[in-house]
Amino acid sequence: MHILDIFRDHPTTFSFEFFPPKSDEASEELFSHIARLQALQPSFVSVTYGAGGSDRERTHDLIFRIQRETNLTAVSHLTSVCHSKEELTQILDRYARSGIENILALRGDPPRDRKNYDRSNDAFQYANELVAFIKQRTDANNPRGFGIGVAGFPEGHPGTPNRLLEMEYLKRKVDAGADYICTQLFFCNDDFYDFRERCELAGIQVPILAGIMPITKNTSIKKMAELALGARFPARLLRALDRCGGDSEAMGRVGIHWASEQCRDLLDNNVRGIHFYTLNRSDATRLIYENLGVKDSLGLRGR
Repeated sequence: MHILDIFRDHPTTFSFEFFPPKSDEASEELFSHIARLQALQPSFVSVTYGAGGSDRERTHDLIFRIQRETNLTAVSHLTSVCHSKEELTQILDRYARSGIENILALRGDPPRDRKNYDRSNDAFQYANELVAFIKQRTDANNPRGFGIGVAGFPEGHPGTPNRLLEMEYLKRKVDAGADYICTQLFFCNDDFYDFRERCELAGIQVPILAGIMPITKNTSIKKMAELALGARFPARLLRALDRCGGDSEAMGRVGIHWASEQCRDLLDNNVRGIHFYTLNRSDATRLIYENLGVKDSLGLRGR
């Protein structure tokens, strides 16, 4: 389903994000989690896209499998890192032929094993250029064109300390053809509300989805900080985790409670959508739904 149809039909969207598995065994385990999360009736699911070749192929494989074997709408991440225009065209044509209608367009990070990577060889230097390129890709397999999402940063983009300039860059992505914004994870809802207001002041009117990643018993806070450079951990959250005394089970309960309260507050304040970073697991997301008193996304939309 095209993302514009999803936003038309779902006043509030609920979506889940996965990353491509590293092995065939991990792929089967991930698919079992996707099957469990399918019961929550998400509006769509997305799959991340790494800078390395093998990761990218696993992204394609996972996207196509979701498309074939589930009733979920799949959104593929796409970056311009390490790609020529010809390669990007081939990827988009392949998606169009397979019925993939939606892309999350990102500038992307260089491969970690190539510290001196020269981005001047990439097809595009900035995400707004990639958005514009995707926007004009229409053909017989995709006459309507792709639905396009872009990233937003409630706590500020790590590469753009000037917050006014940051909003200018975000508006360029929207003006280039983005249909919605999906934010980086955050732990303080006030940061999201401020970001939403600044988007409104900048004339950005597309839906803004709030990115939520619950701390779980298997989650390292340091790892989360690496995944979201600049992520701010409120003192109240750190204090609650510290009371757990290193007990991973207790820390998981605190993290899920915190994320549940974030979601409750976001829903009370008319969030347009919530995007769960699942870390390829289903337990935490299902527990959040239980804490909110519903069995699936239909229950959340009705509140």
